[in-house]
Amino acid sequence: MRLEPEVDRALRAAGLDVDAVLDTVRRALAEDLAYGPDVTTLATVPADVQGVADLTPRRAGVLAGLPVAAAVFALVGEGRVGTTAHAEDGDATVPGRPVLTASGPVRDLLTAERTALNLISQLSGVATLTRSLVDAVAHTDARIRDTRKTVPGLRSLQKYAVRCGGGVNHRMGLGDEALIKDNHVLAAGGIAAALAAIRAAAPGLPVEVECDTLDQVAEAIVAGATLVLLDNMTPEQMREAVTMARAAGGVELEASGGLTAGTVRGTAETGVDYIAIGALTHSAPVLDIGLDLRSPSLARSGKEGPTPAR
Repeated sequence: MRLEPEVDRALRAAGLDVDAVLDTVRRALAEDLAYGPDVTTLATVPADVQGVADLTPRRAGVLAGLPVAAAVFALVGEGRVGTTAHAEDGDATVPGRPVLTASGPVRDLLTAERTALNLISQLSGVATLTRSLVDAVAHTDARIRDTRKTVPGLRSLQKYAVRCGGGVNHRMGLGDEALIKDNHVLAAGGIAAALAAIRAAAPGLPVEVECDTLDQVAEAIVAGATLVLLDNMTPEQMREAVTMARAAGGVELEASGGLTAGTVRGTAETGVDYIAIGALTHSAPVLDIGLDLRSPSLARSGKEGPTPAR
C-alpha cells in the first residue's frame, strides 16, 4: 500500500504525523480485511468497472479528518484511486454537499468506504461537539480543552479534531506535562511535596495540580503552582478560586469534572481560564457522512445511487 504525494502533502499541511496516520489507517483496514477480501464487492462488481464516489455529509457540523479519509482511498487504491477535496478541515458542513470525491476502480472505492467513513465521521463528530462548546463560551476568555479520555489508538487524531473545532489541547501523554492528582498527593505526602518532587525530577516541565477543595487551592498556590485544576467544584467555589488566583498573580485555573453543554456557559462565566471536557473525545456523537457512488457504467446496469455501508 502506497500514499499518493498530494495526500501526503495534505496530511503534513494539517500538522499530522503522516506515519502515525498511516499506521492508524492500516490497522483499521486490517480489521475489515482480517477474514479475507471484500467478498461482496468482488462478487458483484467486475474488476474493470471504474467509478466516482462522493463523501457527503447528511447533517450540518464541523469537518475533521478529510486528509485521513483521502489516505484510506490512497492506500487501498495503491495508485489507482484519485481524490479531490471540496472543503477543508474546520469548515462547516452543508448537508448534501460533498466534501471529498474519490475516483477509480469501484472495487477499491467500496473496499475503502467504511474505514474512510468511520474515521472522518468520528473525527468530525469530535470537531462538531467542540465547536458547539467553544461557541457557548465565546463571550468569555475561557478556552475549551480536551483530556486523555480518548479512544485507544486515536488520540492524536481526536486531539487534532478538537483543534479543528476551535478547542485547545491538554497534554498528549504522560510525559509532556505533569498532572498531580489525589493519588500522587497521597503517595508523596502532600501537594507541596508532590510539586517539589516533580520539579526536581523534571525541571522545566509544565505542572498542573488537581484540587478538590479551596484549602487545597490555597496550598497549591503557596507551593508555587501556576496551573490549578478545580475538580468537581461548584460555581461559587470556582469564583472564589478565581479571586485567590488573581490575588496571587500568574496562576491559571482549569475547571473539570462532568461538565456538559448545559453547565459549560456558567462555568466559563466564573472566570476560569480553561474548561476540560472529557466528553469531547470519549462521547462525541459521530457526524453522519455517507458515500454516494456514481458511475456511467453502473447507471446502464440500473445500479446507480447511494450505496450505504453497514
